[in-house]
Amino acid sequence: MATETPVNHWVIAPIVLPLLAGGLLLLLEKADSRWVRPVSLAAVVALLGIAGQLLQQADSGTVQAYLLGNWKAPFGIALALDRLSSLMLLLTAVLAVAALLYACGGSTGDGDRRGAHFHALFHFQLMGVNGAFLTADLFNLFVFFEVLLAASYGLLLHGASSERVKASLHYVVFNLTGSALFLIAVSLLYAVTGTLNMADLAAKLPQVPPQDVKLAQAAGLMLAVVFAIKAALLPLYFWLPATYAAAPAAVACLFAIMTKVGIYCLARASTLLFGDGQGGVSQLLAPLLPWVGLLTLVLAAIGALAARRLRVMVAYLVVGSAGTLLLALGLGTQAALTAGLFYLVNSTWVAGLWFLLADRIAWARGGDDALTPRTLQHGWKGLGATFFVAAVAVAGVPPLAGFMGKALLLQAAGATSMAGWVVSLVLASSLLLMVALGRAGSTLFWKPAGAPAPLRMDPPDASQLLALLGLLGAVLACAVAAQPLARYAEATAEQMLDRSAYLQAVLGAEPVPPAHDVRKEMRERGELK
Repeated sequence: MATETPVNHWVIAPIVLPLLAGGLLLLLEKADSRWVRPVSLAAVVALLGIAGQLLQQADSGTVQAYLLGNWKAPFGIALALDRLSSLMLLLTAVLAVAALLYACGGSTGDGDRRGAHFHALFHFQLMGVNGAFLTADLFNLFVFFEVLLAASYGLLLHGASSERVKASLHYVVFNLTGSALFLIAVSLLYAVTGTLNMADLAAKLPQVPPQDVKLAQAAGLMLAVVFAIKAALLPLYFWLPATYAAAPAAVACLFAIMTKVGIYCLARASTLLFGDGQGGVSQLLAPLLPWVGLLTLVLAAIGALAARRLRVMVAYLVVGSAGTLLLALGLGTQAALTAGLFYLVNSTWVAGLWFLLADRIAWARGGDDALTPRTLQHGWKGLGATFFVAAVAVAGVPPLAGFMGKALLLQAAGATSMAGWVVSLVLASSLLLMVALGRAGSTLFWKPAGAPAPLRMDPPDASQLLALLGLLGAVLACAVAAQPLARYAEATAEQMLDRSAYLQAVLGAEPVPPAHDVRKEMRERGELK
């Protein structure tokens, strides 16, 4: 008698833990607010430990499916843990710990106590993000999108100002439009396949009848638009610079993972649903992704060069990293995917570091983040050094991991037909970023305006300092641990391009047979023309 594989209940923990923590924090806000911060911090630290454990489990190469209520896919709710999803969970958890530590600091005006329900919304946001990374079903992906978006609306308006209200309006309109398109896309896919489970879709899309192929293609392209909105890709990124620049520093730090949710979904769709061997939808997105990635990268570099505020420049750096990741995904080779995954880790953490650093610099200049000469009023001895390290990391300059990721990407591009375009535009955008960062650094630190003022080297609050140093250490660790990180990225890319393990884990040993085609039988009986 065959023994069943024991269920790993840790797979659902990154969703359940933030859900329970958010509900508990809402109660504590009314009962005893003294416990809000300790409970919230304990929950994100626990989440970090769980994410690390899941990454270690996924590194074995086994895809673990979690079927809620033990309902077999595709009839029940399914989650799936593989190397890619576990990596995204860890990136999110590290950002969450740093962002929450910074929000709990008291030296700036945008802390967690400026508005109501900050900690509960923070955890509900984590629930939505983690759910998006773990779900194996398109409809549940839509549900988790709505959870994370609803929480992000509240976090964006935390300590509301006129600038945040205006930015949030654009953010809400764009994302509501994306949600409507998402519903239309999943409805079309369900109409032609009878399922929304992603593994089941991957098995059934090659069998779509010829007369329904155009509908499946339209659904796939609409999904790509929805995910492009989330990832802030050209031409749908215009909402992001103003939104992220207006958000509180800790919120913007957590939002650094939001664009990666869109990139993650595009990666799932292009490899699992619309990859090779998928019949009429095979390689549906392949012609578009690399060019969209290249143009997004170049225009983001131009935007960073033209930015007049430090926070806006940092927001364009996030857009540029999304373009680089999409380019790696669009090139479609295992080497390019490996380069993109290697770059993903460094770019996510350095983006979070930049938002916290920009807040500290603005505080040192009396709340002003304009890229104009101004005398520093309050400072921190490590402010300039942190700016330099962060600039090196984000611009792709040796010896940090940003350079290694871009070097791997250029090497992978050399074996493709787009080699000339990729090499020239990636190098040109990197040059523009270095010019923008160099100009910003010289303006902020070397060109004080007015009479010299005594510089009080007031350190950040202890929790804020820990958040900054923690993310800075994570960025430096990416370079120190480059070899194991590259190994993990290579194994993840190989797993992404081989759908068999994912399908077998979610659907079981044999794929579920195609859906009962009622319309085909009606045509055969002459009941439908």
